[in-house]
Amino acid sequence: MSAVLALQGGAAIPSTALELILAGSLETKVVLGVLVILSLLSWAIMLAKWREFSRMRKASDEFLRKFERAHNLDEVIAATARMRPNAFTRVFDRAQVFLSDTKPALGATPDRQARLSGSQVEALRLLLDAQTTSERDALGKYVPWLASIGSVSPLIGLLGTVLGVISAFIGVATQGSGNLGAVAPGVAEALVARAAALAVAIPAVFGYNFFANRLNRFDGELEGFGSELIALMVREGRI
Repeated sequence: MSAVLALQGGAAIPSTALELILAGSLETKVVLGVLVILSLLSWAIMLAKWREFSRMRKASDEFLRKFERAHNLDEVIAATARMRPNAFTRVFDRAQVFLSDTKPALGATPDRQARLSGSQVEALRLLLDAQTTSERDALGKYVPWLASIGSVSPLIGLLGTVLGVISAFIGVATQGSGNLGAVAPGVAEALVARAAALAVAIPAVFGYNFFANRLNRFDGELEGFGSELIALMVREGRI
């Protein structure tokens, strides 16, 4: 409405988006302020998660290389002792605690050591799955916020657009002028909010899909590691 009044009062016609915002209504400025906050929040989450995923990827690759070269659990233990904690070492430590706290149900025989029973192996698998889920949830913290920002921002922009159009037509009705030159600045002001909302939503949705895919791949790698760890125990005769 302010842009329309300025035009009808003989003031200079806004020619850029910035001029439209500065001459815009309070409602439009509030909507744009909210969108700026959401944009900063989404970019902060994406940058933080990019660094976190990069560190996790580097540590995970190092651990998996050492695990693949290990021939028994003792070699894996020695390798993890010299590494910084990460998701894979924590899953392995959880298995270690289970093995140390669980008495094998199948007793030792002259030709083989005591072994875990089928129910104990299943309990170990459930424990590893629970730790895997915990690690995935920790790494995926705040990622759903990107989806929320990507879905809410267009609605906020639509609200700004509707409020801007309403203000424009109220100004036209008040001044008694219905020509295109009187309506256009107000409509353009309203569309600025819509464009700003899309500028916020598109990177947020892209970031969410990107990190969600990496989380799914990370989850699969952890589950695969749990299976390989159990297979290593089978080769050692612990199961």
